[in-house]
Amino acid sequence: MAHILVVEDEQPISDLITMNLKLVGHTYSKVYAGSEVSGILEQVRTDLILLDVMLPGMDGFEVMQQIAHLRIPVILITAKNALADRIKGFELGADDYIIKPFEILELLARINVVLRRNEQTASAFICDEVEVRFPERQVRVDQLPVDLTTREFELLEVLIRNRNIALSREKLLELAWGYDFAGDTRTVDVHIRQLRKKLGWEERIKTVFKLGYRLEVQV
Repeated sequence: MAHILVVEDEQPISDLITMNLKLVGHTYSKVYAGSEVSGILEQVRTDLILLDVMLPGMDGFEVMQQIAHLRIPVILITAKNALADRIKGFELGADDYIIKPFEILELLARINVVLRRNEQTASAFICDEVEVRFPERQVRVDQLPVDLTTREFELLEVLIRNRNIALSREKLLELAWGYDFAGDTRTVDVHIRQLRKKLGWEERIKTVFKLGYRLEVQV
């Protein structure tokens, strides 16, 4: 997974973000002022920066100008939702922009998108005898290939990247297949059942829980 720098002056928000980053497997550093960013970047390899705009002293836009030469992906996090501010952020090189208040699942999903775009996220996931390779979209069990449909693989990837987080059927559909998915939310149960069967987890519900799927489903 990735190492993420959280630059947020409100400690409750900073703590919420870092707690959830840890839950899904990322490591992190955190600072509370823009003036501290350059120093921490000199000490710690960083794959992504979550950067508040409204910081004391040096604001987020000034921080971006200061660190632009490092070419580290940045997601701006701010209560400023004016179009001019969003445009300024993108012109300074921001990869994404999320408005407070936000849902933590949306932030985690945006982080995954930016990391994939910049090829910094883990390329493989191994759980017991199951190995998932994301770039190749390949799954192996006991070294033997497993044939998953496109939707099954997309759902499995969402479960892995959001492991240890309880996701509703609706949120799984949104993250895996997009807002415009028109099917019954119960289709998630069908795909989970198929994944358990193909991965040899039919009698091992605990393994499914490792991947973060916590729906009370009779399968």
